[in-house]
Amino acid sequence: MQEKKVLLEMNHVKKSFDGVEVLKDISIQVREGEVVSIIGPSGSGKSTLLRLATLLDKMDAGELIYLGKKAAEMKEDKKGEKHCVYAHKSRLRQMKRYFGLVFQSFHLFPHFTVMKNITDAPIHVAKVPAEEARERAMKLLEQLGLEDKADAYPQQLSGGQQQRVSIARALALQPKILFFDEPTSALDPELTAEVLKVIKELAREHMTMIIVTHEMQFAREVSDRIVFMEQGVIVQEGTPEEIFETSNPRLKEFIGKLNL
Repeated sequence: MQEKKVLLEMNHVKKSFDGVEVLKDISIQVREGEVVSIIGPSGSGKSTLLRLATLLDKMDAGELIYLGKKAAEMKEDKKGEKHCVYAHKSRLRQMKRYFGLVFQSFHLFPHFTVMKNITDAPIHVAKVPAEEARERAMKLLEQLGLEDKADAYPQQLSGGQQQRVSIARALALQPKILFFDEPTSALDPELTAEVLKVIKELAREHMTMIIVTHEMQFAREVSDRIVFMEQGVIVQEGTPEEIFETSNPRLKEFIGKLNL
């Protein structure tokens, strides 16, 4: 069987804030169609890793590669010192089309209807014709059970519906990879279930996803691979079976606490 191509590579990534090392030499690869969940205690660097992957923050050191193209790499200056250098802005703009990002707090525009929230970027950023963007949006709303909400405003929706709209908005740009940063942490259990159901359906359709989550049972069901981070390093990664049947005492303790 042909090996799936690598969509994202992050090599030897380091990041500090105010002198505190948040990520200490992290390397991760994600292949086409793979679902990777990132778990770990608060403050372990999970969300920082996502912010670096999606170009919201810059790495101090390391390499960021999308579809074989370098977004950032280490280069030597005239003094022989190495620095992390990013590609030209036009190239980074192009690379941003490769991924979509779903935040924990929805980030919808309150003064836009659901339809306008979803079609705005395809029309103005990706230059998709307006009619095609609307058709694409309606298909996504139908897929996510929100076809009757196209003309509603975010404040008229439940938290679960708002999060589904933000998933539709991310999908409307037809990304190669979808990133989720704790997509259910702002939701109550009932609404959490409806959002997780959508993500599971995307996994069945072989959407490549990287999900930062505290939902252990969900991570176990949906992931091809789980990465356990703590204190800025990857402690262990493997299949759900390898992670949940681990002999690592710290990982065992972490999973045990969240599986109560």
